[in-house]
Amino acid sequence: MAVLVAVVVLAVLAGAVLLGASRRRDRGAVGLSREALRSDRSNPLLVDEPVTTESGREFEASALAARSGSDVAVVESAPPAPFVAPDEIALGVTRRQFFNRSLVGMMGFGLSGFGGACLAFMWPQGVSGFGSKIKVGNLIEVLADIETNKGFLYKPEGRMWITAYPNGAVEKARAAYSPIELVGMTVGADQGFNAGIVALYQKCPHLGCRVPNCVSSQWFECPCHGSQYNRVGEKRGGPAPRGMDRFAVAVEGGVLIVDTGTIVQGPPIGTNTTGQEAEGPHCIGEAGGH
Repeated sequence: MAVLVAVVVLAVLAGAVLLGASRRRDRGAVGLSREALRSDRSNPLLVDEPVTTESGREFEASALAARSGSDVAVVESAPPAPFVAPDEIALGVTRRQFFNRSLVGMMGFGLSGFGGACLAFMWPQGVSGFGSKIKVGNLIEVLADIETNKGFLYKPEGRMWITAYPNGAVEKARAAYSPIELVGMTVGADQGFNAGIVALYQKCPHLGCRVPNCVSSQWFECPCHGSQYNRVGEKRGGPAPRGMDRFAVAVEGGVLIVDTGTIVQGPPIGTNTTGQEAEGPHCIGEAGGH
């Protein structure tokens, strides 16, 4: 019980202290403490100055009354300025415009590149290598290279073998070959060269294996199934259905040109215009069925 009474008494005293302090602040000079007021009274420079003893509320009330009694000048606002569209050059390009224009530009660039590639594919210009016309070289030099390489000259860029066609077999060739094939075969006899020319496709007509030459037999001999061909590509043995396919050739200004884009089927089985027999041992096991 005594504890409860003490608590109540302390609460009452605390309330009284707070109430007294608030009333003293309200009655005192605005913004000045007792120490400040005492210092101002002892200062000779402030003796003639009246000390304000109004309370805060009284000071605010007098200031409000003074303001309400004075005249307030009304200033009219200026009329709004007319709208002027911003200069696009001065404003610059927005981020959205930049991305839109970049996207359209990249799409146009890609489409133009694709269109150019399609046109280049449809109308090839300056194509070289297999499938195009290849300038092999001066015919006299080509015949010399064939002799140096023991009757066989290989050109990898055209996937072809180039061999000499003897001038003495031209008459038989005229009866067995087409005009497009005879252009190279008869060029020696017609234009005064030591021999004509045959350009043979390296693939075997049987199953497409690459056919190498055999130095000892002086024939072409396929290592896959034993098909054999003489030096000008006429079939001499094996399962091949015909002789080696060949390319169209031309001689312009003494220069041999081989059109690897024009492949002529090899001569039928039994064609043997040169009468060349094997000149030595075969590199591949000899196959029958001439």
